[in-house]
Amino acid sequence: MKIFKLNKILVLFLVFSFISVHAESKVLKPVNAKSKTVILISGKARDYYSVGIRNASLIEVKGPGKLKIISRPQFKQNYSSTISYKIFYRIDGGDRKSVQFDDVQKSTKAKYKVDTLSTPGDEGEITINLGSGEHNIKVWIENDNPKVDARYIFTPKEEKELTWISINPLEPNEPVNLLADEEEVKYYRFSEANPLKIKITGPTKLRLLSRIENHYTMKGRINYRIEVKEDKKVKHTYQLNSIRSETTCYKKDGSKIPGKAKEIVFNVPKGTHYYQITPLDKDKSTVLGRVLFPKKDIKLGEK
Repeated sequence: MKIFKLNKILVLFLVFSFISVHAESKVLKPVNAKSKTVILISGKARDYYSVGIRNASLIEVKGPGKLKIISRPQFKQNYSSTISYKIFYRIDGGDRKSVQFDDVQKSTKAKYKVDTLSTPGDEGEITINLGSGEHNIKVWIENDNPKVDARYIFTPKEEKELTWISINPLEPNEPVNLLADEEEVKYYRFSEANPLKIKITGPTKLRLLSRIENHYTMKGRINYRIEVKEDKKVKHTYQLNSIRSETTCYKKDGSKIPGKAKEIVFNVPKGTHYYQITPLDKDKSTVLGRVLFPKKDIKLGEK
């Protein structure tokens, strides 16, 4: 009887775990996608998006978590029994990566909802682990033979709690005091001409909270890019977007409204390093930034 009860509890636990894991996953649509392709898999409709050829498909997501890129090539009627293709991707403006899929066959379980598109191939999968903060992932193929569709599934991961402390820029940046939830928080104004410069000793992490500065008449979402150089070499380029904050304001300047904070987090390797953080869009407003690192690494940061 005890064994039966234990087995019953184990089955319930596994079922609950399965449901909870899959309930958290969400399907992402590329921000620049103009249309979708519906593929029926075992009778269930799944949305896929054409992988960019000349203009990469752009995925924006906040980590930490796991991103799966599930791709399927399109088999035209005159194609051979197997085909090969390669998918390229780049995370946060970092190094280009690629995955080759060879000898892919026509799927026997999947078909296009619109029959004229011929037959989808078996799926290929790329798994990308993403750390904390905002991320943008560019995905593309280099030619249109075969055409490839992809589905993007993101599963968030529970974030490890850290206590962060702020670090001052190396060179003078204009301090700007904001009021957020009745607390005063110091940011620094930076621009292409006057970037944020940070010196820190790793291994550790740096966390940048950035807020685009809006005139009070501005509305809608504003896209902007932030470049991070490590020891004078470009480490990351982040593409961010933000709207006006409804909970944060300037302590003194009533002519502007700060944007909602966007968070990026990147690793600092062992040793002492210099970082330069620069907004890249000349036609955009200035940006406010606040740089922090984990309190547990304060002894490293003081070196």
